[in-house]
Amino acid sequence: QVQLVESGGGLVQAGGSLRLSCAASGRPFSTAAMGWFRQAPGKEREFVAAVIWSASNTNYADSVKGRFTISRDNAKNTVYLQMNSLKPEDTAVYYCAATTIYTTVPATEEKKYDYWGQGTQVTVSS
Repeated sequence: QVQLVESGGGLVQAGGSLRLSCAASGRPFSTAAMGWFRQAPGKEREFVAAVIWSASNTNYADSVKGRFTISRDNAKNTVYLQMNSLKPEDTAVYYCAATTIYTTVPATEEKKYDYWGQGTQVTVSS
């Protein structure tokens, strides 16, 4: 079992920044790929960013490229999402996800991830 706990959400003005953290516990962390997804009110959950265990390969949704950066610290069992130049359309509940199955591909599909956090709210005001 892997437990994931997100933090760092909040209210920010458009153009501002936030950094989300996801702390993992349980099974060995270093073999996992980690991802961030988000769900806005009335919309389906969507992929945001992902990183493989070595942090040598990342993937981003087109809507966040150039603004968001995903990173991980395996020593701390934590993955981060640095969000800059935030827009009102970034408002959503952000979820951390993990897979303990070895992979070199930072997957964009929800079904590739076995474990999920409870989510953290990000609200961007205009």
